Amino acid sequence: MFIIRSQNNNQQRQNSYLDIISPCQTYLCKQSAMDTLTARFKLIVLPFLCICLLFLPFLQATDFDYCDNKGNYVVKVDGVDISPNPVISGKPATFTISASTGQAITGGKAEIDVYFFGFHIHQETHDLCEETSCPITVGNFVLSHNQVLPGFTPPGSYKLKMTLSGAGIKLLTCISFDFKISFGASESSVSDS
Repeated sequence: MFIIRSQNNNQQRQNSYLDIISPCQTYLCKQSAMDTLTARFKLIVLPFLCICLLFLPFLQATDFDYCDNKGNYVVKVDGVDISPNPVISGKPATFTISASTGQAITGGKAEIDVYFFGFHIHQETHDLCEETSCPITVGNFVLSHNQVLPGFTPPGSYKLKMTLSGAGIKLLTCISFDFKISFGASESSVSDS
């Protein structure tokens, strides 16, 4: 009987030893699984975030609408960027339009109409070649317009409509977009936060 107990005591000791080791092994297995998940996370998510950061400037671009959604325009607008956004009265602002064309353009006009609360308040016409380099070849181009708004320009929401017409082509494109004007630098920092 004593021998049997001795074997049982040995088995119990082995079992208790396994009970002590088993939680440690489980912890190590869990730790190894967590390390694997962390590595996968770093391999998948971090490159994805880096790619997203590359496209961040495009995400901040201003939304625009074509004047006629069914219009078959010669110039296709890809994006509108306003800097600074919001525009600060009395300070320079740049409106940049990225576009492309399927045919060469030798010249034309850029007509800009500005609306404040739906009321037409301003119109100006520019030579297209003053806003971009001419002749415009087939492919991508950028149209850039710099403007200093008077210091007394009231803050608020505005709409700008831009129509491009070319030599021999009545209508190259027509878009509109909303933008905001703030009063001086102090209000700009408040509206950005």
